[in-house]
Amino acid sequence: MRRIGYGLLLLLLAGCGTHQQSVTNSAGTQAARIEILWWWMLGILTTIFVIVVGFVLGAVSRRRGGSEQMPEAQVIDSARDRRLSRVILVLVIMVILFEFGFLVASAIVTKYERGMSSKNPVEIQVIGHRWWWEFRYASSQPSEVVVTANELHLPTGVPILIKASSADVIHSFWVPNIAGKRDLIRPYQTSMWLQVDEEGVFRGQCAEFCGHQHAHMAFYVVAEPMNRFQAWLQAQKAPAKEPLEHKARQGRDVFMKSPCVTCHTIRGTDAGSRVGPDLTHVASRSFIAAGTLPNTRSNLMQWIRDSQSVKPGNLMPSMDLETSELESLVAYMQSLK
Repeated sequence: MRRIGYGLLLLLLAGCGTHQQSVTNSAGTQAARIEILWWWMLGILTTIFVIVVGFVLGAVSRRRGGSEQMPEAQVIDSARDRRLSRVILVLVIMVILFEFGFLVASAIVTKYERGMSSKNPVEIQVIGHRWWWEFRYASSQPSEVVVTANELHLPTGVPILIKASSADVIHSFWVPNIAGKRDLIRPYQTSMWLQVDEEGVFRGQCAEFCGHQHAHMAFYVVAEPMNRFQAWLQAQKAPAKEPLEHKARQGRDVFMKSPCVTCHTIRGTDAGSRVGPDLTHVASRSFIAAGTLPNTRSNLMQWIRDSQSVKPGNLMPSMDLETSELESLVAYMQSLK
């Protein structure tokens, strides 16, 4: 009984979490429909489970209350046997009907998502990498395409077109508060529509096992009104500002002379590689390493010095820098707002 109690406690703890990543705290049109379907499934399946467990416990209690020795012959109660057969048949038919109903309801929810459209939607390309997210905001002018990483800003109240793809293995784009999952399979590109109805910050996650750091492949969605979204987007289009502090300028020189420049882009400088995340406005993001660490000075230093101790297996090598160089580099990173 103690073990059963511990198991139930672990199940309860597994259900605890933040409202930022929850199917039962919908903030989008599709998520609201999925939430309703989820509650219906939970209620009906829980009822079926209780009924089945009740029959099992009833059979066990009758067996224990009877004789320990099986009789040599048993008289079959034909009428009782027929009644039980009818009850079981009715229950089986009900389960089949419920399952078929869930299938139809799921198809309706999926059809509603595909039925969304807009003549001039906010279009975002989502690219899954091992193990981080790249977001590209489309524009008719190639020079105004905004590229960011691991933090997705969305306007509220308007349809949004997501075009999703993978740069390597299979990933899955999932923000349970806003919409359902969408698998990313190289070399294909898939599309999905979504709409956010409430402001807030919501956590997304890769929902398809993609390797060693799958659990640390998260991102955050910042949902905000259209005017704030447009202001953010306009700020993201600007190149990196010239660092004002001497230490930050030294950090820029360190960046340009170190292996950092071979993997990252900082618009407005000679760094233009697309192997790793775009760092043009990295200081404006709340987290680094795909939602693994808050974006603070100490965490930046730890990540740059030895990223493998934080996220083993990621593609970023550890930087062999002097303490003064590392401090200058971090000062430069924190100036990129």
